[in-house]
Amino acid sequence: MIKKLNLSNIDRTFWGLFIALVVVAIIALFSASSVLVYQTNSVLGPIGSQMTFIVVGCALAFALQYIPSYWVRFFAYGLLGLSILMLYSMFIPGNPFVVTLNGASRWLRIAGIQFMPSELAKLSLIVVISDQLARIRTEADMRKYFYRTLIITGITVLPIFPENLSTTILICAIVWLLWILARLPFRYWGSTLGIAILALGLGYCIMEFGFVRTGKEKALSGTIMERAVTWVKRIDRHFDGAEKDKFVLTDDNRQEFYASVAIARGGLSPIGVLPGNSKERDYLPLAFADYIFAIIVEESGIIGAGFLIFLYLAILFRACNVSSRYSDMPAMLMTMGLALMITCQALISMLVAVGLGPVTGQPLPLISRGGTSVLITSIYFGIMMAVSREQTELSQRVQETIEESQEDAPIITLD
Repeated sequence: MIKKLNLSNIDRTFWGLFIALVVVAIIALFSASSVLVYQTNSVLGPIGSQMTFIVVGCALAFALQYIPSYWVRFFAYGLLGLSILMLYSMFIPGNPFVVTLNGASRWLRIAGIQFMPSELAKLSLIVVISDQLARIRTEADMRKYFYRTLIITGITVLPIFPENLSTTILICAIVWLLWILARLPFRYWGSTLGIAILALGLGYCIMEFGFVRTGKEKALSGTIMERAVTWVKRIDRHFDGAEKDKFVLTDDNRQEFYASVAIARGGLSPIGVLPGNSKERDYLPLAFADYIFAIIVEESGIIGAGFLIFLYLAILFRACNVSSRYSDMPAMLMTMGLALMITCQALISMLVAVGLGPVTGQPLPLISRGGTSVLITSIYFGIMMAVSREQTELSQRVQETIEESQEDAPIITLD
C-alpha cells in the first residue's frame, strides 16, 4: 500500500537539486526559444507546452517518492517489455505511428501523444538490470546473471542502435558500471569492454575506408546503416586537424560553429552577457534542444556553467550517500544507475556543446526542450527520492526499536 504522506521524511537535498534544475530550465528556455517565438508569433506559446511538461514532471516526482521501491521494480519488467515491442515495431514498413524528424525515426505518435520509446527503455532497463544483479549470491549466480543482463541489454539496444548510436553507447555504459557496482569479476566486465571497443573500431574502419573515403556512401542510402555515414563524418569532423576548416561555416558544422561563438561571447565575462541577451540563439539550430548549454554559457558565463555542472554532479554524490546507507541491494543499484544516467548524459551533452566531443544529439536532462525527456528525468528523481525516503523511515524504525528495547530491559541492581 502507498504509505501515508509524511513531508518530514522527504529528501530535501534531492528536491533542492530538482527545483534548481527546473528554475535553470525555465530561464534557459525563455532565452533559447526565440526561433520558436518567431515561427509561432507567440511569446508564451512555445514555452507553455514545455511548462506543462515541467509541472506534470514535478507532480510525478512528488507522487513517486511515496511509492515503495519494490513496486517500481515489479512494474519495470512490464514497461521494459512494452518498450521493446514499441522499439521493434518502428521497423515495420509503413508503420503509421512512426515520426521522423531531422532524418531520424526515433519517435512514435499514439493518440496524439508523441514520445521516444528509447527513453522508456532506458528507465525500465536500469531498474530491471539492477533487480537482476541484486539476486547474485554465489559464484554460479555471477555467471548466470551476467549473461542474462547482457542478453536483456542487447535485445533492448539493438533496435535503438541504427537511429541513435549515442544513446546505445550511453545505455551500455551504465549497464557496464552497474556490473562493476554489483562486484562482478573483472573477467566479465573487462572482456565485454574490450570486445565492444574492438567492434566499434572495426565498424568505424569499415565505414570510413569502405564507404566514406571511397565516395560510396550513397550505396547505403535507404538502408539501415545510412546513418552510420553521418556518425563517421561527425567523428572525422571533430578530430580533423585542419584548423582552418573550423572557421568556415558549412551546413555540416553549423551547430558547432555558432555554439563556439556563443561560448566565446560568454567567456568574455565571468557572468556572461546575462539572461535574455544572447545573440547566437537566433542562429544556432535547435538552440533550445541539444545545444542549450552553449546558450547558458553565453548568458551566464563560467559561473553559470560551473553552477550547472555542480548540480548534476551533486545528484550523483547524493545518490552515493543514499546508497551507502541502504541495505536493500536492488534499491541501491537502481538509485546509482538512475543517477549515473542523469549525470553521464548531462556531461556528454555539455562536452558536445563546448566542442570537446562529436555531435551526439543527447539532450541536457530536465533543461533541453522535449516532453518525454522531462517526464522521464522527473521519474528518475521520484524513484531516487522514494529510495531515500524508505531509508529514512527504516532508520527511524530501527532507532525506535532500540529505544523500546532499552525501556523494556529489566533493571539489575547490586545489593
